Amino acid sequence: MDADTDLDQLGRQELIAEVRRLRAGIRAHRDSSGHDLCWHHPQLWDLLPERVEPEVAVPPWPRFMRGCVAYRESLDNELPHARVHDREFES
Repeated sequence: MDADTDLDQLGRQELIAEVRRLRAGIRAHRDSSGHDLCWHHPQLWDLLPERVEPEVAVPPWPRFMRGCVAYRESLDNELPHARVHDREFES
């Protein structure tokens, strides 16, 4: 099933508006920094026209934390000159 058939019905201006809306969502995610990098981002899923209840599977704590460490290490490798956000998380 093609989930994007709704695009076939849109005119040029509507398609441009849709691209701008999607780009804004991608930019908001891209521009996340600090502790915001660690969070679940369901607002990205909300950019899609289909509404589904995602079936999120969460790893057990030890595996989850190893994943967090691996993600942070990958940032050191991929962005070795990134600014340091040296602030504690506040909920």
